[in-house]
Parts: sequence; C-alpha cells; structure tokens
Amino acid sequence: MSKISWRQILPLVLATFFVVGSLSNIFAPGPIYAEYLKWGYPSWFHFVTGSLELTAAILLFRASTRVFGSALGFTVMLAALVTVTVHSEYGHAIPPLIAATFSLVVGWISWHKRIALPASDQYRR
Repeated sequence: MSKISWRQILPLVLATFFVVGSLSNIFAPGPIYAEYLKWGYPSWFHFVTGSLELTAAILLFRASTRVFGSALGFTVMLAALVTVTVHSEYGHAIPPLIAATFSLVVGWISWHKRIALPASDQYRR
C-alpha cells in the first residue's frame, strides 16, 4: 500500500470545499441569496462568487494549474473575509479563514514544486 501524504490530499480537500461552496452560491438558496442582498451586493453577484469558486476548484485539481487555483481561491476567500468583517458577522469568518489559510499552504507548496522542476517537466503534469 502506498503512502499518501497530506501534501497530496490537501489540494483535493480544498478543491472539494470550493466545489461545494460554488454550488451553494450558484444555486443560492433563500438565506444565502438574502445575505448577498443584505451585504449590498447586486442580485446576480452570487453567480460571480460561485463561478470564481468553481474555477478555483477546477484549477486546484491539476498540479500544473494548482498555483493559480490556490491564488484565485485565496482571493475569493479574502473578499469573503472582508465582507463578513465589515458587517461584523465574525461567526461567518471561520470557513473562509480556514480556506484562505489552506489556499496559502497549497499555493506555497505548489510554487516550490514548480521552481524545483525543470522547465520541460512543468508542462507534463
């Protein structure tokens, strides 16, 4: 049985988080839709958030695009953190804070792997 490291699992867990988040934002059940309106976003903005999260998830699944997925995921989660902090909804800050932190870790690991690989090997992955 081969050993699977947390460095292999973390990007997949993070991608799964973004898939679930994207679906809940794209289909935006009543309470989620109402929160976007309460925060002052346009009625269609949940589609933007969901699409960005889905894009981040797709980029995270492939090693060759993982750096970009983690950067996009971090940016989306940073925006979520700013939104809930501005509106003093600190309880809502925990999931985006964790996802932003994991995005930084995944991005850091992926960046160092890209640097360590010869240029010809970066595009094979």
